[in-house]
Amino acid sequence: MKQLALDIGLARAPTLAGFFAGPNEAALRHLELWAGSPTRSPVPTYLWGAPGSGKTHLLRAVAEALREQGAAAGWIDPAVAEPPEFDERWAIVLLDDVHLYTAVQQHAAFNWFVQAQTLHLGVLAAGMFPPADLKLREDLRTRLGWGHVFELHVPSEPERRAVLRQAADARGIFLGDDVMDFVLTRFSRDLGSLMQLLDHLDAYALRTQRAVTIPLVKAMLEEEEG
Repeated sequence: MKQLALDIGLARAPTLAGFFAGPNEAALRHLELWAGSPTRSPVPTYLWGAPGSGKTHLLRAVAEALREQGAAAGWIDPAVAEPPEFDERWAIVLLDDVHLYTAVQQHAAFNWFVQAQTLHLGVLAAGMFPPADLKLREDLRTRLGWGHVFELHVPSEPERRAVLRQAADARGIFLGDDVMDFVLTRFSRDLGSLMQLLDHLDAYALRTQRAVTIPLVKAMLEEEEG
């Protein structure tokens, strides 16, 4: 059955604490130490892995951690068609889905990278492939690979179920096995999307004063689409 992406607004900003580490413990701990340090290392970090492994969650979580500290970040992803000029007030440069960058985005990313390094600021980037396999301009590709590089792995089916169950319990939501099966077979299975869905289910169940069942999930989706 074709899985559906959940195309509704993100209820909560991603956080490092809310990221299920699983097989990606080393990358998470590295970013926690970096984001929490008063003297952050300027050595760049590159994350790579398949869709659903948590790359974008971690980049946005680092941006959120810095925002809470009063710091700003520069951001480029494939949706930013014309990236702005580098801002020296940024604490870090965040480059998401670099494997999809256009020539214009690659040019901006390279300039941001160079200026960030000149000012001893951090660079955190992510893509689907390891640096050596990126089809990018050579000067950008080599810079993405010279610092810390972590491969992220997609959590297994039992791990996704365990995380979803734990998150539901923390919200006081009972998810029956039938609802769990329905969700996992019909929606994108990456944890970010599942947590997003759970947030909306929680709010919808509270508003309608109904238990979380398959009919409730369907009713919520029909309302979102309407």
